[in-house]
Amino acid sequence: MKRVAIIGSGGTGKSTLAQQLGTITNLPVYHLDALHWKPGWVPTPEDEWDQLMEELTSQDEWIMDGNYGRSMDTRLQRADTVIFLDYPTRVSMYRAIKRAIRDYGKTRPDMGEGCNERYNAEFFKWVLHYRRYKRPGILKKLDKLKDQKKVYIFESPRQLKEFLEGVKE
Repeated sequence: MKRVAIIGSGGTGKSTLAQQLGTITNLPVYHLDALHWKPGWVPTPEDEWDQLMEELTSQDEWIMDGNYGRSMDTRLQRADTVIFLDYPTRVSMYRAIKRAIRDYGKTRPDMGEGCNERYNAEFFKWVLHYRRYKRPGILKKLDKLKDQKKVYIFESPRQLKEFLEGVKE
């Protein structure tokens, strides 16, 4: 486990998992949200983003959490380990709402400076429809990779907890 891509719906805990794995493995952690969003929720220009993803995924060691479809295929191809947090919508939505309330007006550690937590209807809609619209395509991608890489699909926080306990050992 040297190059780890963590994907999943909003609210599944991708950033928290990245931090935990980074602590356990001493691998560098890159939160894609923090890299993508500039102050005031301004997205990184596509050419700059593509160059950054090329540079980061070319490194020997990394953990990256986030989806970002534009660069997902590159990350999945270059990763040796892929973790998909495939939780039920009710879990993801509950956690996303809880986070929005808890962190409202604050900048989370996994976000870019000047990107305070806010209520965002578009984000909640994405979380609500993730399993229906995004999940099938991701499962197809992972099915193609399963013979070349370690692919982990966790359907519950409990499964992930057991996995982390094994990694610690």
